[in-house]
Amino acid sequence: MRRVISIFLKISMSVLLFYGCNLPINDDIGDLDNEVNSLSIPEGFDFSTSDDVTIIINDNDGYAKYDVYAYTDELYDAGTETFEDESGETITETVYKSEVLEKLIFSGVPVNGVLKQTVNIPKFYEKLYIRRNEHLNFTSSIVDIVDQKVDFNFSANQRSLRTSAVKNVTDYLYAVNGEGQLFQIDPLTGVLTDLSSMPMGSYTCAIDQENKVLYSIGRSSPYPLMKYSIVEDSWETIANIGFGGPRLEYNSNDGLLYFSSGSRLYTFDPSTGSRLDTWNIIGLHNTSGGDLVFAEDGKLFLCSASGLYGLELDSDNNYQSTRISADNLPFTPTSMTFDSNQELWIADISGYANLIIMDTETGGWQYKYGVKANNNSTYKRSIHDLTTFRVYADNIDETDSDGDGILDQDDAYPNDAEAAFELFTPSKYGKGTIAFEDLWPSTGDYDFNDAVLSYQAIAVLNADNMAVRLDLICNIKANGAGYNNGIGIEIEGLAPSQIESVSGPVLTENYISLNSNGTEADQENAVIILADDVDNILNETTISVNFVAPVSTSDLGIAPFNPFIIVNGVRAKEIHLPYMNRTSLGNSSLEFTGENKDTYGNFISENGFPWAISIIHDFKVPKEKVDITSAYNFFSTWAESGGTSNVDWYKDNPGNRNDDQLEGE
Repeated sequence: MRRVISIFLKISMSVLLFYGCNLPINDDIGDLDNEVNSLSIPEGFDFSTSDDVTIIINDNDGYAKYDVYAYTDELYDAGTETFEDESGETITETVYKSEVLEKLIFSGVPVNGVLKQTVNIPKFYEKLYIRRNEHLNFTSSIVDIVDQKVDFNFSANQRSLRTSAVKNVTDYLYAVNGEGQLFQIDPLTGVLTDLSSMPMGSYTCAIDQENKVLYSIGRSSPYPLMKYSIVEDSWETIANIGFGGPRLEYNSNDGLLYFSSGSRLYTFDPSTGSRLDTWNIIGLHNTSGGDLVFAEDGKLFLCSASGLYGLELDSDNNYQSTRISADNLPFTPTSMTFDSNQELWIADISGYANLIIMDTETGGWQYKYGVKANNNSTYKRSIHDLTTFRVYADNIDETDSDGDGILDQDDAYPNDAEAAFELFTPSKYGKGTIAFEDLWPSTGDYDFNDAVLSYQAIAVLNADNMAVRLDLICNIKANGAGYNNGIGIEIEGLAPSQIESVSGPVLTENYISLNSNGTEADQENAVIILADDVDNILNETTISVNFVAPVSTSDLGIAPFNPFIIVNGVRAKEIHLPYMNRTSLGNSSLEFTGENKDTYGNFISENGFPWAISIIHDFKVPKEKVDITSAYNFFSTWAESGGTSNVDWYKDNPGNRNDDQLEGE
């Protein structure tokens, strides 16, 4: 059965004067009249934009931390950037970036071999990116979501491939590119694992092995010297170098960075970014592109677009270059590094990069990984520089400052034994949105800007992956109503007695009664009133809910839980998402006078339309009196399909939105 809803788009001035939803009015407003935009909504459609996905990770192979990300291989438009390419030519182009590492959902360590969580992610995601970290040995897998579930079983078979490692060391090739990706490649398997998004794209990277930090110089002005902590997964900027170049190496003998561009070689102090010495390089046949690397015996090698060279300092304090490779290489080198076996790895300039092993004595070479290696190891990205990170089995940092069983390097709260990990909704760097129409149970104008909550929920977990606290970081991003509406959430899986304390709500209107722990009084389930007037949280506010005892995330439920607004200070008048329950203090639509379009009491109109929608995205709100079907071109198609078509209708993709119909655009 399908229902037909009429959303009226052109409204006479006289109707606006009496019935505009930004004015305090009574509840018996009728359908806004004149031209009709008819939608045929499938019965039972709840307008949800996300799915609850259960993830089960089985790993009986000892201690390992997992990071789980929502995954798509689509790139997003990050805007234009002006920079010098590796040849020194200044260009301006659109930069496309991967969003994978911005979509961290949760982290954890398996307990008794199992790590299980249920998360809330946008429906358009069909895969997850699961990264395993065993004492800085990273591996990763891309797995399909099937029937809202992921089963991942770790296999230790790859360890048998490590028998060729020397000195009890495992090598990883760390790589960067101009698109701002930091990633590693296992030289024994060719498998690529993403590590971090960089503050700026780069053609350079070099590792200080002793301190486990990576240095990189941004490809654009002001060319920042950036420092990445491999242990802490964090970036900082040391200083602005002021000029760019393609070659960088760290010399463990003197603790300096060696940086080269064109026919010049410089040293920099990595702690300050100060330039120290400068040398000329004599004899390069082509001075563009390439990299620097020190061999184990201290010999310095350089590659440029014309191949591999050995460098030696002469009596005039110049570096003389001697070409080692043939002058007719079929590829242009961008980078190189030695592994622990003193094999020299080189990447070429291809957008789908190839990895090559080259002999430093003869210049002989072979493709090892990539399209031209013909072994199904295609990398769908550039590699603009390489360096090697070595993980020593006999040098594992097992510091656990708080004694909770989670190593400091894996612990989000290393000095708090009660907290270790975090579960994010929507993601570590993302925001979700809940938008309300406040004329329920009458018909509204469907601009969904009467009360719009932007939120990020963080469940703080202990070492057993149980929740000990919930932080809700939120603010009202639009308030187009004339009513003084309140806003709250109900956590249906918890009783008020399971809450130890609530901090952060802003209550000024004196119609909310609280228990001593900060939950709302006279409620069967735990109810947290964020604000009794949404204007109280126009600025970002953190609401923290502490639990009496750790609770499983399955009992806690999935954010944003059961959100609702309280209309104009009338505590019994709650508006919820479609098919969600009223709290103990909410009355049904039948108990309010005036026109009632919610005859079933399920917060769906008799024609199938909601008074609230939850969008797991930083939703751009329609302007006042602009209904959502006018602001978003594919909302109607999505709704009429029951949510199967145009599932990302709300994203900033070409053609999705009419920016002139949106607030703040």
